[in-house]
Amino acid sequence: MSKTTAGNYFEDFRLGQELVHATPRTITEGDVALYAGLYGSRFALTSGETFARGLGLERMPVDELLAFHVVFGKSVPDISLNAVANLGYAGGRFHRPVHVGDTLTATSTVIGLKPNSNGASGNVYVRTEGRNQEGEVVLDYVRWVMVRRRETVPADRLGETTIPDLPGAVPASELIAPWRVVGGYDTALAGSEFLWDDYEVGERIDHVDGVTIEESDHMLATRLYQNTAKVHFDQHAQASSAIGRRLIYGGHVISLARALTFNGLGNALSVAAINGGSHANPTFAGHTIYAWSEVLERIELPGRHDVGALRIRTVATKDHPCADVPLRGEDGKYLPHVVLDLDYTVLMPRR
Repeated sequence: MSKTTAGNYFEDFRLGQELVHATPRTITEGDVALYAGLYGSRFALTSGETFARGLGLERMPVDELLAFHVVFGKSVPDISLNAVANLGYAGGRFHRPVHVGDTLTATSTVIGLKPNSNGASGNVYVRTEGRNQEGEVVLDYVRWVMVRRRETVPADRLGETTIPDLPGAVPASELIAPWRVVGGYDTALAGSEFLWDDYEVGERIDHVDGVTIEESDHMLATRLYQNTAKVHFDQHAQASSAIGRRLIYGGHVISLARALTFNGLGNALSVAAINGGSHANPTFAGHTIYAWSEVLERIELPGRHDVGALRIRTVATKDHPCADVPLRGEDGKYLPHVVLDLDYTVLMPRR
């Protein structure tokens, strides 16, 4: 009997299947430093211990997306080791802060299966849940990924399609704001004078700056998150694929885009939800990422007058500055330089 595994292929998944993912991961100061080195995020809440304490927290939390990537990475060997591409997200909620010293584990449930007509792959829908060492849920989300079949099958053997009802935007009643503005809020230290009250629904923001992805960046990122998907790290295998290159992990682009939004959304201190998202086109090393955002909704949180939520759409592009807020062509399809279309909710102090 072989003691190694080639990972799950599309035909290995079944509805209702529960997967317990290896390996527990303790978040360290080194993880936080590497994350800062990879993305250069400047949001004050996850950058300064004293700033976090000034908002009523005993300790500085780690970036929500770092926690997301670690949990995501746990799921890869069981779900997307043989992925063609990760396709999208929905219904992601951040339930409580994660701190240095917390140990995260992950489990997933298969909630949908869609065979592709080519007989060579299919889409797998899962709900993944991350917990800390106390067994408390820190985050959960739905994602769907295109996974190769072990062998190509004819049309009469594709199998049944079950597409789950994907959750929409996370409602205000389910948004968790773990910090409070007690007394004054220092906009100078935060890096922006614009607060929740200053944004209007429909407003679009070009975040101006760009960042070029290096091979070393995304290779370090996939290892940091223990993301073992072959499409990201195995150039020998990818050389014989249709694209011929390693794909950049989509979450790497999400974190780059989030970091870029600081210029224009500097007081969006934390991410409360990932409502939906699509990786519109592939990204490779050497591409320069730009971003623009649109305010979709301004949300008042029940019983809170110190902090509000903004539902934001952030679009990231490759090698295309965003002054013209690019998104779709006349045919309704994403423009070729659009790589990410992310709908998420952030928390911001109010006046």
